[in-house]
Amino acid sequence: MVMKEINLVPPRDKVEIHLPDGRVLSGPRGARVGEFLSAMEHDSQLVAAIVNGDLRELTYPIELESRVEPVTLSSPDGGRIYRRSLTFLLEMAFTDLFPDATLYVDHSVASGGYYCQVTGRSPLSDSEIESLKSHMQKLVEDDLPFERKEVPLQEAIEYFRSRGYEDKVLLLKYRRKNYLTLYRLGERMDYLHGYMVPSTGYLHVFDLVYTKSGFTLRYPRRHTPNQLLPMPEYPKLLGTFLQYGDWLAKLGIENVGALNEAIDAGRAAEIVLVSEAFHEQRLSQVTRQIADQIEHARLIMVAGPSSAGKTTFSRRLTVQLLALGISPFPLELDNYFLDRDKTPLDEHGQPDFESIEALSLLSLAEHLERLIRGEEVQLLRYNFRTGLSEAGDVIQLKDGQPLIIEGIHGLDPRLIPANLQNEVFRIYISALTQLNLDRHNRVSTTDTRLIRRIVRDARERGYSAAQTISRWESVRRGEKRHIFPFQENADVMFNSALVYELAALKPQAEPLLRQVQHGTPEYIEARRLLAFLEWFLPLDISFVPETSILREFLGGSILKDFRIWKNK
Repeated sequence: MVMKEINLVPPRDKVEIHLPDGRVLSGPRGARVGEFLSAMEHDSQLVAAIVNGDLRELTYPIELESRVEPVTLSSPDGGRIYRRSLTFLLEMAFTDLFPDATLYVDHSVASGGYYCQVTGRSPLSDSEIESLKSHMQKLVEDDLPFERKEVPLQEAIEYFRSRGYEDKVLLLKYRRKNYLTLYRLGERMDYLHGYMVPSTGYLHVFDLVYTKSGFTLRYPRRHTPNQLLPMPEYPKLLGTFLQYGDWLAKLGIENVGALNEAIDAGRAAEIVLVSEAFHEQRLSQVTRQIADQIEHARLIMVAGPSSAGKTTFSRRLTVQLLALGISPFPLELDNYFLDRDKTPLDEHGQPDFESIEALSLLSLAEHLERLIRGEEVQLLRYNFRTGLSEAGDVIQLKDGQPLIIEGIHGLDPRLIPANLQNEVFRIYISALTQLNLDRHNRVSTTDTRLIRRIVRDARERGYSAAQTISRWESVRRGEKRHIFPFQENADVMFNSALVYELAALKPQAEPLLRQVQHGTPEYIEARRLLAFLEWFLPLDISFVPETSILREFLGGSILKDFRIWKNK
């Protein structure tokens, strides 16, 4: 065997980074990864980098030869970093102008934004919002650095206590790590749940818009990273969020720190029971609305994004209607898929089963019209194994008997023929959480649904967390196209979020997330979710009722095999 010559040498002054497309960049050892990547053009704003399989800030020094992937605003992680940094900028600018008021960053807006509220004073006027926006723009022009600092946990607690941020103090009381990473802008600091851009100069694209008793912080969406999308009115969605906020206030749990405090004090059973009572109360209201309109509500559409709890909600709604003497018949939209070879293709040439054109709309319209007229109809059944449409059950509705139709297209007016539009009662359901880590750090409704799905997929389908995460981007793309644009078409909205659910999901989700291997595309997302779940104390799932929507994901639902009798 020929020995290769290997010698000890002093380290070179230069180091190389290898990009995904095969190109190699060389630069000074110890230079920041952002300095390396600034030599290239990017499709949108560069905000971070993946270095040897780990997400890093642009200030990360490159000491050794590395594999590096740019992270821009058009990627999921890049979008989160931009939004997080923009929120921090808003917080700092707000405190400059309104030091005696309190800013709350609440829920997200589908077109790209966060709804914000102010307490301690009257809502901001249009001119005050414009002044706040101008101050933020001035900070962006000044390109001030976001200084990162790791401090002992007790020092951080004392800092927030001195500022009067008791929600942050309460949250940090249950932190297990003995340190906290803070970011500084000027003389003020805060912690953020994740990485940041290096400076204010990265945050050029944003806006502030007055929105009913508050304002919306607008940010660019990933697919349009250099511009803001038009913001539609969303009164029903906003009302649903505000209602949930009222529920949390009545429960006395308005942030994760307060939730942890209640669990630690032995109040888990109370939290669960009251949270479920809020659900039952709202469900009863929806049921009564349907009953009052039953002559003109023969088609009950239930729509919502993935892991919203549509199946359990529909079955609980059925039980409530039965209690009022109304016996609905469930119609499954999945049985109206076209034959697989007729399924439309997406932009990648793959079958797009989430498109409304993947359904046999003509057959569905004919069957619905005949059923409403009281005729006998043979429904369709889709054979998922062969990919073919087959003959299904023969049914005939009784007088006053409604159909419950569950599916992602339930709010799309194209699903129902025009002559039946007045027969439709539309329900939108999603996990619209209002429980945040604290006043500035949001709990994403999307993250809540993803954690629900990871737990359910592992139990029911045998999927790993990595498999569920890998499919999530496609699921989200379908939601943005086929569900969210039609939210405001709903007659009512049902918020399936439960204040305690992440504490209950935590013990099942964490082991699944820890199994995601380093170096895989899903690893970064798994680590982010694990860091997020660290903020929650666990809650014993034995407290969760068998009828809870959360049981659809945890398992043990008494409604799992519930089926209403067939009438023919």
